[in-house]
Amino acid sequence: MLPLLRALQIARERELDLVEVAPNAEPPVCRLLDYDKFRYQQTKREREARKAHKPILVREVRFRTRIATHDRDSKVRQIRRFLEDGTKVKVTVMFRGREITHTDLGLQLLRNVAEEVKSQAKLEQPPIMETRNLYMVLAPLAQKTVKASPAAKGETEGAQAQAQAQDP
Repeated sequence: MLPLLRALQIARERELDLVEVAPNAEPPVCRLLDYDKFRYQQTKREREARKAHKPILVREVRFRTRIATHDRDSKVRQIRRFLEDGTKVKVTVMFRGREITHTDLGLQLLRNVAEEVKSQAKLEQPPIMETRNLYMVLAPLAQKTVKASPAAKGETEGAQAQAQAQDP
């Protein structure tokens, strides 16, 4: 434990700053450092973290209740492409005019779409009615499968064979 005046004197001699690191500690903890350099490095780290951060994209695919089967299949393929890219998909059914009285048709359409892509997506948000739109959000399934190269596969098989040969 160093008295405050002595610590300030050492900081001036070394041309550094006395920075309080943990004010709530008993006694408070201070460090000698070049504060300008410290702030520069801190902002640089924050900038790098922002660069590395990948924003979560949500793509939207809109349907109408009276959509033809070919058009629906085309949009389902589009949804699958978005999911393969790792983006979330907001699937919306728009109601116009008197269609709003048949929300069950829109709900059935959303269920069918979710059923078709269930191998690639999980239902993140169930169907919700918002004004004249019915929507749900699909999120891609986490795919952590790593394919081993044939050479690596052969090496692991060879190591297993050796281990079995050594065991009596």
